[in-house]
Amino acid sequence: MSNKKKLFLTGANGLLGQKLVSQLVEAGEFEVFASGRGECRLPEGGFTYISLDLEDANAVKEAIQGLSPDVIIHGAAMTHVDQCELNQDACYQANVVATETLAKAAEAIGAHFIFVSTDFIFSGEEGPLAEDAIPAPVNYYGETKEEAEKLVMNLKTPWAIARTVLVFGIAHDLSRSNIVLWVKGSLEAGKEIQVVDDQFRTPTLAEDLAAGCILIAKKGATGIYHISGDELMTPYQMALEVADYFDLNKDLIKRTDSTKFTQPAKRPLKTGFIIEKARKELGFEPKTFRTAIGILSKQIILARS
Repeated sequence: MSNKKKLFLTGANGLLGQKLVSQLVEAGEFEVFASGRGECRLPEGGFTYISLDLEDANAVKEAIQGLSPDVIIHGAAMTHVDQCELNQDACYQANVVATETLAKAAEAIGAHFIFVSTDFIFSGEEGPLAEDAIPAPVNYYGETKEEAEKLVMNLKTPWAIARTVLVFGIAHDLSRSNIVLWVKGSLEAGKEIQVVDDQFRTPTLAEDLAAGCILIAKKGATGIYHISGDELMTPYQMALEVADYFDLNKDLIKRTDSTKFTQPAKRPLKTGFIIEKARKELGFEPKTFRTAIGILSKQIILARS
């Protein structure tokens, strides 16, 4: 029998889930139970995988009661902002109903419940934002995440909310693109790209978000934490930084603004987070954007070798 605390996480096959599993297994402080929809797509071992549909309330209750984890990190969500706008029922089920089911199961066993949320609960009128900023979402995705946060805040079990911003990184199978891969790939192919310079974010390396969530788990921290990078940048500035790092042609990067794009969901213009609380209380320290590009560069080479 292991004396380690049990940690259960959702969304294991996703980008954050992969980084969480990898860091947790490497640290070896928790007995790790990773859940996802369908087959396990993770390359490493050292954890127990559970195939679980979070929208099946009975299956969720059964799994949590059977395992009785000490900590639950709920990272699974429907996060494609335009898909959420166009498929609101599916978005509500994934982001609100599934969260409520899991949170109630956590409450029933007294588990520490850690919920991953987003800067998109804010209007985008006044970033960067601290934890006490007032939510005012401008799209349906943000509305569902705010509603889920309220459910979590009312739990009678220890809870924490880890909000984040523009998470980027590389999944082990290169299954997802991100701003770094997109800019690098486009410029290498000699393609001209239009990049907005009127949206402000504090881009977050997926590894840093995972590390922040694990710090919350290890310290048994409760309340809201802003876990993100600490450089306020526009996508245009990020693209220039990528071009600079890989020594690619910056002239192909054309500055534009949000009014030139029509998307089903409105985006908040200026978010980004103030992360002093996470620094002080958790010891959280994110990588610079340039350092993060270097990490991704190595990962691209490894994934393709």
